[in-house]
Amino acid sequence: MSWITLAASAALSWGLYGASLHRGQTELGNPLRAMLCVGVAYFIIAIVVPVGVLTAEGEWRNFTFSGTLTATIAGALGALGAVCITYAFRAGGSPLIVMPLVFGGAPLVNVITAAILHPPKSAPSPMLYVGFLLAALGAGMVLYYRPPA
Repeated sequence: MSWITLAASAALSWGLYGASLHRGQTELGNPLRAMLCVGVAYFIIAIVVPVGVLTAEGEWRNFTFSGTLTATIAGALGALGAVCITYAFRAGGSPLIVMPLVFGGAPLVNVITAAILHPPKSAPSPMLYVGFLLAALGAGMVLYYRPPA
């Protein structure tokens, strides 16, 4: 499968995440029950599947401390984001507002962080800053013109 198909699949999955989580929270009557279900899903998908594949491929060697620590921190950041979204809904936020803020802000944070961790070989084009502005404006337009709740 191509990287673009996989990236589009991630966007689809994460795009469905907020509304599904909010509905689950509502139906379960407690946001932490929904968070527990998210944790079970993470366990099944992010632990059981890799353990099976790594075992089948004989790839249990060559874990480095640095790589393991960095990847674990990345996982913790993902889980912390899920907790923050859960609590945003618990505090009265709607998926129609919370998720555009999350998905409008995340690409900006990602580009800045990626540029710091992997410095570009040359100065970024001024169009990058135009892109930042357009991304922020796009998120603002999605919020302003969202369907009524």
